[in-house]
Amino acid sequence: MKNKPNEFDEYLQQSEPGRRDKAQTWRTAIGLQAVDGLTPSGYLVETAKRHIEGDISIDEVRALLDSYYEAKASRTTDDADTEEADKVSANITKLLNERTFSFSPAGLAAIHRRIFDGVFKFAGRFRQCNISKREWVLQGESVLYVGFSEIRQTLEYDFGVEREFSYKNLSPDEMIKHFAQFISGLWQIHPFREGNTRTTAVFAIKYLRAMDFPVANDLFAEHAWYFRNALVRANYRNYASKIEPVLAPLELFFRNLLLNEHHELKNRALIVAAPQEMSQSSDRTSTGQVPDKLIPDSPGICRLLRVVGDQELSVKGMMEALSLRHRETFLANYLNPAIDQGFVRLLYPDSPRHPRQKYLLTVKGTLAYQALDKKA
Repeated sequence: MKNKPNEFDEYLQQSEPGRRDKAQTWRTAIGLQAVDGLTPSGYLVETAKRHIEGDISIDEVRALLDSYYEAKASRTTDDADTEEADKVSANITKLLNERTFSFSPAGLAAIHRRIFDGVFKFAGRFRQCNISKREWVLQGESVLYVGFSEIRQTLEYDFGVEREFSYKNLSPDEMIKHFAQFISGLWQIHPFREGNTRTTAVFAIKYLRAMDFPVANDLFAEHAWYFRNALVRANYRNYASKIEPVLAPLELFFRNLLLNEHHELKNRALIVAAPQEMSQSSDRTSTGQVPDKLIPDSPGICRLLRVVGDQELSVKGMMEALSLRHRETFLANYLNPAIDQGFVRLLYPDSPRHPRQKYLLTVKGTLAYQALDKKA
């Protein structure tokens, strides 16, 4: 899923700063298309070179692309993908050449709108549906994204927390870790139907520039696919398979980007083992008593385990599934005992009042749930 890395080398190695900067921006914009497996056309590359050499403006590049695709008599799926890659590359190039930036949910939406102008009808609009995406690095599983009804509230929360945070006096390690966590959380919201990773990447570059951090754009050009997979791994958990989110790969990416380190970035190192259900034989004993011992004594906790299962649910979601109306009764008789006894845990344990707070089964809870399922 890599685009050709050497198309603009002649400008990067020998040209004056103006041409070199344009070539670098084009290289980044084109490289970012790899996050969705897209490759721009040869026509785009040649048109980009005319822009680098100063023969045409970036707006003329877009006009030429529009005319080029309007003139095509027939369109195939491949043509549509190439058209998206071409137009998005030009839009990103224009965005990255501008020194403007708005740190806000509206600013993020504006970046998406400008990146996908002329490509998606929903450009710049928050999605109105829930989504899941099968990930290669997760063996076909999906990250759990924020529900569409919570997007705006969650964005406001995350931007508000980040706005109050100070990078002053942080060590490089602390700075990288915090920035990786913020970008990871922003991506997990997945506010748009499509184009979230490219939007996140452009936002990250412009945010870093706004804070006067040097950004070596080569990394996005060469390792866009790794960037996406690192975001996926930073936001995936599967308690049944004892898989937890891992932020370290994303930190390595940003260490290379900001500290000019040279950590090896291998996509295959990020692949998780395929989720596996515990085999029935693994629970067997000579007496058959071990599964029964896993089952809680409390009927309320048992009901809660059956409701949660392999999901991540809010308090409201659990109460609705249990047909309960009184929150205090639910907390006292169901949720709090389940947490105290180690069957259920918070999705955000360090922030109990997090607006995205959900609850899910621990490994112990998953074993008990499986035992209950076999007993039913």
